[in-house]
Amino acid sequence: MKNYVLLGLAIIGLSTAKAQEKTATQLYTRPKLVVGIMVDQMRYDYIPRFWERYGNNGFKRMVNEGFNCKNNHFNYIPTKTAVGHTSVYTGTTPKIHGILGNDWYDKEEERMVYCTEDASVASLGTTTDAGKMSPKRMLSSTMTDQLKLATVSRGKVIGVSLKDRASILPAGHAADAAYWFQGGDEGHWITSTYYMDKLPKWVAKFNKSNAAEKYNKTWNTLYDINTYTESIADDNEFEGPFKGEQAPVFPHDIPKLWNDNGKFDLLKGVPYGNSLTVDFAEAAIEGEELGKDNITDFLAVSFSATDYVGHRFGVSAKETEDTYLRLDQDLARLFAYLDKQVGKGEYTVFLTADHAAVEVPSYLESLKIPGGYFSKKEFYDPLNKFLSETFHSDKLIKNMSNEQIFLDQEVIKSLGLTSTEVENAIVNEIKSYKNIAEAYTATAMRNQEFTHGIAHSLQMGYNQNGSGDVLIVLRPGYIPSTSRTGTTHGSGYTYDTHTPLLFFGKGIKHGATVKRTEIPDIASTICALLGIEFTSGKSGEPIQEVLE
Repeated sequence: MKNYVLLGLAIIGLSTAKAQEKTATQLYTRPKLVVGIMVDQMRYDYIPRFWERYGNNGFKRMVNEGFNCKNNHFNYIPTKTAVGHTSVYTGTTPKIHGILGNDWYDKEEERMVYCTEDASVASLGTTTDAGKMSPKRMLSSTMTDQLKLATVSRGKVIGVSLKDRASILPAGHAADAAYWFQGGDEGHWITSTYYMDKLPKWVAKFNKSNAAEKYNKTWNTLYDINTYTESIADDNEFEGPFKGEQAPVFPHDIPKLWNDNGKFDLLKGVPYGNSLTVDFAEAAIEGEELGKDNITDFLAVSFSATDYVGHRFGVSAKETEDTYLRLDQDLARLFAYLDKQVGKGEYTVFLTADHAAVEVPSYLESLKIPGGYFSKKEFYDPLNKFLSETFHSDKLIKNMSNEQIFLDQEVIKSLGLTSTEVENAIVNEIKSYKNIAEAYTATAMRNQEFTHGIAHSLQMGYNQNGSGDVLIVLRPGYIPSTSRTGTTHGSGYTYDTHTPLLFFGKGIKHGATVKRTEIPDIASTICALLGIEFTSGKSGEPIQEVLE
């Protein structure tokens, strides 16, 4: 009888232990490493468009083993690189985090400022000022900051990207390091004294290995160009050639183009730049021993070459198709490396983009689809004439940038006017201007609540201390550019907001949803997964379907 009692107690104890383990699992998941992947300028439709050509171990692995959010969107304007990276990692929008563009007009300093510029720090790894950067202008904590707080800084955080802003802003304020690529004659990965006093030995070793030089080679298509059926003809008027090329067509003779296109800077504009990013990311994993213990580390990787390719060649170019087929191979290589170094099932990955992109407007025009170009001069000249005639001054506009108008408040005051009067007059005047869809005053942004549509997106991007006095929205398909080749981004239309969001790895369910998810949800989801505090400016919610 005693043995039965002991056996019963043992079973109860085992059941209790399993229940406690299950409860703990529900509370949090502790992967050894979280890898956040940003693909600069990636539209969601690049997944289904190139699906049949992808291998099994890159994008397809993430979809087949992980969770696919098919209806993921940015919920603010402007959809720019620095803003996108910041919003993903802070879990909020420019309204809160304060990064208003790649650069923007600073009303206090009365000049254009760059998102990560910092004159108080010095460069490391370069003889130029390219390393004088930090995240000091970002006003909210990031999920990477929250990981540092939760682990009492025992968890390491490293940022890696060709672009400084795409490495610095995701890595956060408390990062161990952020590294970016310095082109020109150097071809080195660099950082700033914000993070450290000197480069780690593994970075110096990587730079001395001349790893970037092996990519000074011809860029031809990965497969027979005749099989690239998801893109338009190679030779067309909608793409921009590299300097020194007669036409924007394959093959691109990189060694021949080297000197005329910034030498190592040229690697940023071809898919080899993504391959180099993986090389350095792998070196960072090994050099920093990421994922080697049970304290979660974080590697923030951003692939920037996709953005440079898109800006030059556009959405439907063969160069873009080839770039994504090559990126798929780079992702497969990175995942295989993680399997080996960290352990399959021991790491968690999410992949998204900082924005998408519009089809080249001149290409849209050729198909009789609405689209075109916005001329700043054709807009500004009649507006300034109107203001001069109405208010007897041609000094009312202090700056016009990023589709925003900044008024000179001192001039307004000297004329006995109010800012609201001038704002309203401008909006009423320009609403009939060519290619303007909508315009809003700063007064409206502050005092009204917009719950949907473009006005809501503008409001989520409106920062009271930093944004302009009049906000302009162009018609769909129109971009502020004088060039009729290549694409850009920045609007609140779906072609700029609809981006991929994939999760896979430890703690992630297998599945998909077409329910709308939004960019600020990503940080909240990762924080919920890890069981750490949400970011200080949190506006997104965890995506429940994603988490086990």
